[in-house]
Amino acid sequence: MKEILAFDNVRLTYHTRQGEVTALKELTFSLGEGEFAAMIGPSGCGKSTILSLAAGLIKPSAGSVTLGGSIGYMLQRDELFPWRTIEKNLYLPLEVQKKNTPARRARALELAEQYGLSGFLKSYPSQLSGGMRQRAALIRTLVMEPDILLLDEPFSALDYQTRLLVAADVSRIIRSEKKAALLITHDISEAISLADRILVLTARPARLLASHETDFLSSDPLKRREEPRFSGWFETLWKELDP
Repeated sequence: MKEILAFDNVRLTYHTRQGEVTALKELTFSLGEGEFAAMIGPSGCGKSTILSLAAGLIKPSAGSVTLGGSIGYMLQRDELFPWRTIEKNLYLPLEVQKKNTPARRARALELAEQYGLSGFLKSYPSQLSGGMRQRAALIRTLVMEPDILLLDEPFSALDYQTRLLVAADVSRIIRSEKKAALLITHDISEAISLADRILVLTARPARLLASHETDFLSSDPLKRREEPRFSGWFETLWKELDP
């Protein structure tokens, strides 16, 4: 499997009024094309910082971050502009990057049709449920045809039931589009249900504690939660996070 993202002995140090802080130390992992990975770790260990490094928003103090394609970034909230229709929100990345061509707008409408948004294109974000807005945010991200999606706890603002359904929906779309994805989450169950591989981080300074390949019969997150092995995975990861 071709690597699309690689961290090689990455260290990140920054300065505060209290002195120098090392956020990441000797962090090494990679992500292959079409692979869905989830990253979990203790609160405050620097998971979102890792996404910023992957996106090139900040530079490592040592080591290297190698990106083998274009990225799409999906945040905790949908960040749709409330004064623009869903259709106009889908076109926003095209306008920003000056690629607002008829072919790319047609692709945006094709994605909306394929994933159940075609009936809401003239609606405004306030008229959609939280789950539908997150679906629109994902399609907006896919409009630019990224090779890898960076997902920064994109379901955390949703209530529990909606979160389960939207996570399953987003997983289906990402896998259907054959995109690589790196999901940051505090939710162990969410990581197990969604990912092909789970990366476990230590407390700060974060290093890779473990990397697990999941072995479920289905890629459907809701079906995975029903499998007997789900509880075994949860116990394993829980012990690693709370040794």
